[in-house]
Amino acid sequence: MPDTYVPPPYVVTGQRARQMRVVPAAVLKKLYARSDWAGLKQTAAHVLLLVAGGWLVLETRGTWWVLPALLLQGILVNALFGAMHESVHYGSFKTRRYADLLAFFSGAAILNNAGFYRHYHMAHHRYTQDPLRDPELVTSGTPRTWGNYLYRVSSIPFFKLRVRDILLFPFGFRGNVTYIHESAWPEVRRWGRWLLALYAVLLVGSIVLRTDALLWVWLIPLAVGAPLLRLYLVCEHTLCPNSDDGFANTRTTLCNPLLRFIMWNLPYHAEHHLLPNIAFHHLPEAHQYLRPHLEHVAKSYTQVNREIVRSFA
Repeated sequence: MPDTYVPPPYVVTGQRARQMRVVPAAVLKKLYARSDWAGLKQTAAHVLLLVAGGWLVLETRGTWWVLPALLLQGILVNALFGAMHESVHYGSFKTRRYADLLAFFSGAAILNNAGFYRHYHMAHHRYTQDPLRDPELVTSGTPRTWGNYLYRVSSIPFFKLRVRDILLFPFGFRGNVTYIHESAWPEVRRWGRWLLALYAVLLVGSIVLRTDALLWVWLIPLAVGAPLLRLYLVCEHTLCPNSDDGFANTRTTLCNPLLRFIMWNLPYHAEHHLLPNIAFHHLPEAHQYLRPHLEHVAKSYTQVNREIVRSFA
């Protein structure tokens, strides 16, 4: 039977400008301040965790302990989404070229062309929860059945799209992408070519050195942890209204401090969406000002996923 589902209409409230003034201007000026030092500390900590996780995987190969080691490394690898996300906003560093470098390498680690993601994500911010124009809804939709949900969490759609990005974009092919501006494509192609070059160097280097280390410390953990990232991402807007209401169309999730840390404070997602120029290290402070106004604040990602599956008819 064909899917006849029609999403609720997108509602324009006209309240966004007023909502953005909830945080006092003097405070907002401070929250907008980027910091190379904050970005360096965050990046160095994540790199050290990845190195430690990779060492643990290599040391436990051949034993059952490799399974939890792969899971841990999978979480750390996929958490580079937070670094890429913050960097395409130029919030990871005050110096933009540092942010671009982090965007490129963190994106590469999770098979993302960060040049494309920047424009995809800007469109998502501009049209959040608009079923016809929000790229996240256009490409993934909202899970409405167990089948939709499990397919999305499986990461199969993610890997299919990343194959498209990696193999088509560098050569000028666009697939079925219509939601980014024409002027964005030169950057997408350029970043895509650098991405292919990096992967080629890694492949050739692994063959020359006769090592499978990258398979164990990167690619297998990436695949193992990918469903966990999907479980995380599905919580950001699902069950929120199709509206431009910045207090309601995005969810903040008050998870444990370790997850907030490795995800660059991205769980403060409603705060980020309402005021996307706030630097990652200032989002906890922004939460103190915005919390009384937010409609969707969850205690954990487990709670949100439970609410999502309970919503299935």
